[in-house]
Amino acid sequence: MSRLRLGASTYSFWHFTDTKVPIEDCLRWAREMDLDGIEILHQQMASEDRGYLQSLKRQAFGLGLDLYGLSIHQDFVWPEAEKRDEHIAHTIRCIDIAHELGIPCIRLNSGRWGTSGTFDELMAARGIETPLPGYSDDDAFDWCIDSIEKCLPRAAEQGVILALENHWGLTFGAAGVARILDAIDSPWLSFLLDTGNFLEEPYPALEELAPRACMVHAKSYFGGGEWYSLDLDYKRIAGILAGVNFQGYVSIEMEGKEDPMTAVPKAVAVLREAFA
Repeated sequence: MSRLRLGASTYSFWHFTDTKVPIEDCLRWAREMDLDGIEILHQQMASEDRGYLQSLKRQAFGLGLDLYGLSIHQDFVWPEAEKRDEHIAHTIRCIDIAHELGIPCIRLNSGRWGTSGTFDELMAARGIETPLPGYSDDDAFDWCIDSIEKCLPRAAEQGVILALENHWGLTFGAAGVARILDAIDSPWLSFLLDTGNFLEEPYPALEELAPRACMVHAKSYFGGGEWYSLDLDYKRIAGILAGVNFQGYVSIEMEGKEDPMTAVPKAVAVLREAFA
């Protein structure tokens, strides 16, 4: 593995509270923390207007920061074709936004059944859900695969990689991730490895999927996690990634309750030491 390319998601500075933290502030803080780049959380953006997008791109360039990822929210697990079409359209719009920003990669979700109720209830169930009555997980995988395939032509046209994350739903385990990736033969579909989203023993799954990763989300939980905390061994994770010659960005997702202005620098220090 070459020099660590370390960035942070703007999500690290805003955990979906009522008042959004401006992306412009996150860019300034990333520079002050000596990061290489920023991953933008789509829901955190103030606008999708072209002028706003170009202003972010100009600011990032002036600060010497890469805009390397756009983290979006979509869900392809819907029995109704018209609902899936809405999420396909949303994904295609986000591909265009990423292209406008010069971002080469968007985070993609598989989606989930929604039968667990709240996110807290989903976590209590360890990320596992039962299908809606009358349907099966096989149906959900078919919907997800078909939806991703409908997004890939725009991804190829705009030069934006779709990076499927292990992010609950169909991808709560390594087998679900592999099932989707194996079903689609396209260089524009890749994998985003999240270190904190395998709730049980994570390291076998990380080892299995690391060769497929184009980017890594590095979770940290200073101050105690907003939803849960994991004691992740980043030296071990760094070894796993080095073993597959991982070359992409490691993107901090600080998910703890501590003030991000102290917690994110702590995460930076932990990761720089682990990957040294």
